[in-house]
Amino acid sequence: VQLQAFGGGLVQAGGSLRLSCSASGSLSSFLIMGWYRQPPGKQRETVASIFGSGATSYTDSVKGRFIISRDNVKDTLYIQMNSLKPEDTAVYYCGAFSGSTWYWGRGTLVTVSS
Repeated sequence: VQLQAFGGGLVQAGGSLRLSCSASGSLSSFLIMGWYRQPPGKQRETVASIFGSGATSYTDSVKGRFIISRDNVKDTLYIQMNSLKPEDTAVYYCGAFSGSTWYWGRGTLVTVSS
């Protein structure tokens, strides 16, 4: 399974971006899919997750601003990021857990200018 994240870029504070993650396999085969980010000089953190049931979870700092979703027909995971802040600047990765293995896509850089 290969994952590919794209959609990053430079945006001003208060702006929006939508990241996409395409999968070479069926999304429905994954128990968990999520977005993760690694800010400059910091450890990777979980941003948002979506489970096989459709339930979602978010880290506190993005609640009310980010929305994770998936399209099982297009085999694509999304995250809509609104009201972006400079502290959202990071390399964003998509990941998926099959039940036994984690798969990771190459990151896409999001830079939020103040």
